[in-house]
Amino acid sequence: MLQEEAKIFIKTCYQELSKDEREYNERMASIFKEIDEFGTYTHTYEELAHGARMAWRNSNRCIGRLFWESMHVLDERNLETAEEIANALFFHLQYGTNQGKVIPTITVFKPGHVRIWNHQLIRYAGYETKDGITGDPDSINFTKYCESLGWEGDQTPYDILPLVIQVGNKQPKIFSIPNECILNVPIQHPTIENFTDLQLQWYAVPFISDMKLEVGGIIYEAAPFNGWYMGTEIGARDLADQKRYNVLPGVAELMGLETTRDSTLWKDRALIELNEAVLYSFKQAGVSIVDHHTAAKQFKQFEDREADKHRKVTGTWSWLIPPVSPAATHIFHKDYHDEVVKPNYFYQDKKY
Repeated sequence: MLQEEAKIFIKTCYQELSKDEREYNERMASIFKEIDEFGTYTHTYEELAHGARMAWRNSNRCIGRLFWESMHVLDERNLETAEEIANALFFHLQYGTNQGKVIPTITVFKPGHVRIWNHQLIRYAGYETKDGITGDPDSINFTKYCESLGWEGDQTPYDILPLVIQVGNKQPKIFSIPNECILNVPIQHPTIENFTDLQLQWYAVPFISDMKLEVGGIIYEAAPFNGWYMGTEIGARDLADQKRYNVLPGVAELMGLETTRDSTLWKDRALIELNEAVLYSFKQAGVSIVDHHTAAKQFKQFEDREADKHRKVTGTWSWLIPPVSPAATHIFHKDYHDEVVKPNYFYQDKKY
């Protein structure tokens, strides 16, 4: 029931913002009146901003929650057209990237009005060719959909996909992303000189764009957000996974490793060097990134701070442990309650 969801959120929100009982009661009376008249209600900017930050704090799969209070909230609920929304996303890309000094940012659009079809605002295309897959295998279906709308890529391993924006029940529109909104990081290694022969790169910032934000019973279907990367997201998953770019065999060959037997631990050795290359390259490029050991220590700080506030820390253990050397972090040795607490971000069904 919307009234109950609103009441629970506003009560917690106003307590955390140090508002008094009178302000809470007046606001709830206003909300109930609005719901009675229109069947919904509108958050103030202060409520929206704190709700979006609370949603980050409650995100069970995120190891980077120490910085939840620092999220910059861009309110674009007044925008109507796909063109206006695209321009707001272009601004978000540049603002959040901040020339490499990444700013955690979310842009919130009008509820029930906008859907962004992309998984991330910046994402590489994937093509099925007679010689195999070029680019990101995870993007093949979305790439095909973009091509059905008239988009054409250059068929390279790192083509940036366009934005696909749908307003209401209208046909979705595609928008190519301007070059000034895109920052790619070429991957090099501090000691393996010919590492650049692999011609690897990755985009600087993860902008998640297909999740919905739920705050006090109001669902914002378009609320793209970004933080900065943890190195293993790229070095142990995006570039390393067999179902993604699968570059470990190439790294192992450069290193002269014996790859015919798993017992040589060639995958482990190659994985470490690839992750070192990612961290080194981002730092050389002046782009914010965090290694998984530092991220785990930051998560311990988050846990301690939440305990001081008498709030329970929820989490999905299998997502919180890093994909490299998880047992070397305190997270591996703990249990977490995988309880969903709102406000929060939720997955939505794909539109393609």
